[in-house]
Amino acid sequence: MLFRGAPSHAVAADPAVRLPAAGTFLVELFDRFLTTGRVRFRIGATEICAGAPRGSDTALRIHHPRFFARVVRLGNLGLGEAFMAGDFTVEDGELHEFLTACLRARLSEHLQGDLRLAARALYLRVRATLAGTARAVRHHYDVGNDLFESFLDESLTYSCGVARSEGDDLDTLQRTKMDRICRKLQLGPDQRLLDIGCGFGGLLIYAAREHGVRGTGVTLSRAHAEGARRRVAEAGLANRIRIEMADFRAVAGVYDRIVSVGMLEHVPRRLYQAYFHTIACHLVPDGLGLVHSIGCNARRNRHDPFIQKYIFPGSNQPRLSEIARGLEHAGLAVLDVENIVLHYAYTLLRWLERFRANRSSLPARYDAPFQRMWEYYLHCGIAAARASDSAVYQVLFAADHSARLGLARV
Repeated sequence: MLFRGAPSHAVAADPAVRLPAAGTFLVELFDRFLTTGRVRFRIGATEICAGAPRGSDTALRIHHPRFFARVVRLGNLGLGEAFMAGDFTVEDGELHEFLTACLRARLSEHLQGDLRLAARALYLRVRATLAGTARAVRHHYDVGNDLFESFLDESLTYSCGVARSEGDDLDTLQRTKMDRICRKLQLGPDQRLLDIGCGFGGLLIYAAREHGVRGTGVTLSRAHAEGARRRVAEAGLANRIRIEMADFRAVAGVYDRIVSVGMLEHVPRRLYQAYFHTIACHLVPDGLGLVHSIGCNARRNRHDPFIQKYIFPGSNQPRLSEIARGLEHAGLAVLDVENIVLHYAYTLLRWLERFRANRSSLPARYDAPFQRMWEYYLHCGIAAARASDSAVYQVLFAADHSARLGLARV
């Protein structure tokens, strides 16, 4: 038999199926602490259940026994790499529902608080490492615009949208987000708007079309700069919007409004001071600015190893205190802070739906492991938005400390 070892106490079908030690450990861990969901491991004709019979119910078909050692050894990184390798597939339920239940269970905290469990986990991790069951091999892929076009909205906006209802489609989510940002900034005709990290120019195009601003976008990505210029031209706004490929520290001129969406999380912490100082130096005395960033809503910022290895190497999730400190040191006054992380779950769900619908049309260089990697990333994002200490902060600020907002938030 492929699966050997001590039988699990949670076998709910054929008792002859025997799990490896890592499998027995995982089933016990999930059975004890998964209180808001149930996971069913299907091995051949056998089903092994763990967790609570309420909440989410996810069935994982295990295709290779190394799945268990990978997960015990590397946690979410191991689970993600097992998904990429095809060690398991999801037969019932959704993977993000299982990941959400795992996050809510705070499994790492239970491991730290139970010396017996911690010792078993350490033993199994060392054994898995010596056996070479998981390889730390990083794959480099040529990610192009075609990938982003497969799952983003029409404006190619790659950041959290805002939902008015659970059924909002992707274009509505992003239009609502851009509308709220523009209204928070109190945009008006012929104001000079700087977008630091402008992506494909969607927000600048919206602000110019709906509010009549004159915009400048700055990006370090050649693909973004070229794509943004093309989209600006197609929108007939080349006389109102300029796109520059440059570092944010090379910005010139002064602006009535400055916005930065999805940029700060890619700025190294050592450059936070320069980032906020640049904003302060280029904002007019009565100007307003807004920073929108994925953040950390906790004392410690625990980087997810799967995301760091495969999706956003070197990225940060700044704490609100770091953003506030940067603004304070730059002489800028915080006017309003909003955490819209709940909306990110809806945005990522729509991205996942579009990616699944369009993945078959992707070029051959996006092979099956890459597509599974990208799908796993989207599942992780949904779970993190629902159950982790992640945040999505929108921080509105002013150069003038006496600036006042209306009595009602936008």
